[in-house]
Amino acid sequence: MRRSAIAALSLLTASSAFAGDPLPEVVVTATRVATRPQDVAAGVTVISRADIEARGFNTLTDALADVPGVHVSPSGGLGGQASAFVRGANSDHVLVLRDGMPVTDAAEPNGAYNFGTDTLSDIERIEIVRGPMAALYGSGAIGGVINLISRRGTEAGVHWSGDLAGGYPALVRGAVSASGTQGPVDFALTAASQSQRGYDATPQRQAPYRDVPGGFRDRVVTVNLGYSPVVGTRLSLFLRAQSAYFAYNTLGGFDASFNPLPTFDNANTNGQVASLLGRVGGTTTLFDGALETAVFAGQLQGDRRYYEPLHPADPNQASSDSRYHSYRTDLQWNNTLHLDRLARVPGVSDAQLTFGTQYTGDSAKSRSTSDSAGGGYATSATGFMADYAAYAGLQASVLKRLVVSGQVRQDWVAGQSPGTWRAGAVYDLAAIATRLKASYGTGFRAPSLFDRYGTDVFGFRGNPNLRPERSEGWEAGFTTDIPALSRDDFLTLGATYFDQRVRDLIVTVFSPVYTEANVQSAHVHGIETEATLRPAPWLDVRASWTLLATRAAGQSPSVGTKLLRRPQNQGSLAVTARPLEGLRVTATLVYTGSARDYLYDNNSFGTGYGTGQHGLVANASVNYAIRPDAEVYLNGWNVLGSRFEPVNGYQMPGPTVLAGVRFRL
Repeated sequence: MRRSAIAALSLLTASSAFAGDPLPEVVVTATRVATRPQDVAAGVTVISRADIEARGFNTLTDALADVPGVHVSPSGGLGGQASAFVRGANSDHVLVLRDGMPVTDAAEPNGAYNFGTDTLSDIERIEIVRGPMAALYGSGAIGGVINLISRRGTEAGVHWSGDLAGGYPALVRGAVSASGTQGPVDFALTAASQSQRGYDATPQRQAPYRDVPGGFRDRVVTVNLGYSPVVGTRLSLFLRAQSAYFAYNTLGGFDASFNPLPTFDNANTNGQVASLLGRVGGTTTLFDGALETAVFAGQLQGDRRYYEPLHPADPNQASSDSRYHSYRTDLQWNNTLHLDRLARVPGVSDAQLTFGTQYTGDSAKSRSTSDSAGGGYATSATGFMADYAAYAGLQASVLKRLVVSGQVRQDWVAGQSPGTWRAGAVYDLAAIATRLKASYGTGFRAPSLFDRYGTDVFGFRGNPNLRPERSEGWEAGFTTDIPALSRDDFLTLGATYFDQRVRDLIVTVFSPVYTEANVQSAHVHGIETEATLRPAPWLDVRASWTLLATRAAGQSPSVGTKLLRRPQNQGSLAVTARPLEGLRVTATLVYTGSARDYLYDNNSFGTGYGTGQHGLVANASVNYAIRPDAEVYLNGWNVLGSRFEPVNGYQMPGPTVLAGVRFRL
């Protein structure tokens, strides 16, 4: 991975599967304009296609596992619910985009993105920006933004690439892609499938453990087409369909009197997810390139079902059936005005103004029923919510030493009108190869449709008068290069301190009525540190460490306590060696410190809140290019067999090995 800047709305050129991933001279930044990566006033990480293949990432949770400031909490293997916490913010405070379009399922009860079913066959880049970014992206961008950039054709002709692999336990994966350009047409077509036996997510320490594997299989088809009738203009069509089928584990839960129930391994419990994303758009340049303008219209349809049939051996006599159906419509008009082409100001360069509008409309319908221990439960929600927004931003370089940027955005959503802003600066101390950065920003999250319109049989009623959750935060840090052994970048060091407060948090209250209310607040702050050592041209050592402190306040059982599943300490160490031409070996250690969680004992009964486990997970990958257009690889995840529970009561998958071949024609 390399630190770089986020490309919110455009796809950068593809990197070769078997070559290095050179750092581009300019990238599209968190301010939506082309900027050198070292001039970005934000904590940003980019995971390229070359990184995905070289490090053996199979899923989105794999790729995010050692990103500084990001903590992923998967409930079991693929298919299970997986949450991401960015700089200690809630899981519904990270906004996920697909090529700049927000893609969170509107039917998710808490409004959070589920990272548990994402595979990476059609991804060119994953870009993560940390900190409040609502001034650019709107609702949900309190902790940060994760943008999934799709593959796109960039080279003349038709180019085929493929990936076929198999491994333990009973893992088969295959993908094929055709991409390129033919005259004014560019195209990228990807089809992928994988199936795996998986592992039992029930911890082996618990009595109900029966070694019932949680299998997963999915199919993905992606079409990315472009037509450029003249230079500087492109019309685009993007289609993506995914279907996934998987087994999942359920914790014991509670009976009608809220007494804890034991876990039972029901081998027939299964989930199904289907999604269809379509997007059309057009980009063009006007006034001799002074203005770049783009219009996009997209819609995401999602269908999910989680089904637990009655098992005769289950002591809880539990069964459940949950269904979720949603639509998200997104319309965007985005512009970049290059001010330098209109007027010159002494001492100011690369001045660019961004502005645009966005509409997002969400509709959802959900229904969930369950029975256990002689008691029944049902909940449902049906609703619609629209968000209208306008934004503007400015970035410029002053005296070639100081890069300043600022953005403002106004949203109108759920009867409220939250305004957000962000400002940042980077100062170059060239004499000591150091850059200082600082930024301040605000954010918000609109209530979910379930928050506003949900109901259940115990009397819960959503609150349509909820206010958006609001935040404000700042960060300050530096990066520096230390020369040695004839290398200017022998050692690169960086550290960032961040501080954020969130108010009007939405939580469930039972008095005076059973509903949702804006009655909680939170404070998170910490330090992200990174170091990259390059002792030889063929060896890189990269380390990161994040120290985090969190605290909740307001009307909630967790008042005055640490926020759930936010470890105070988290770090990683990755060593990459290229001892021979064509050979690359990477070994990674990821450490997760203990965190506050709801705990389950060895008999799988809930025992209340407390301190969960800490864990160390080791991964490794070996890639060897047998010829310029083909390579073989061997990937291993959790190779030391850690039994770490990232969510208490859910053990991470055991040792997994995958061997395969990639080709490019």
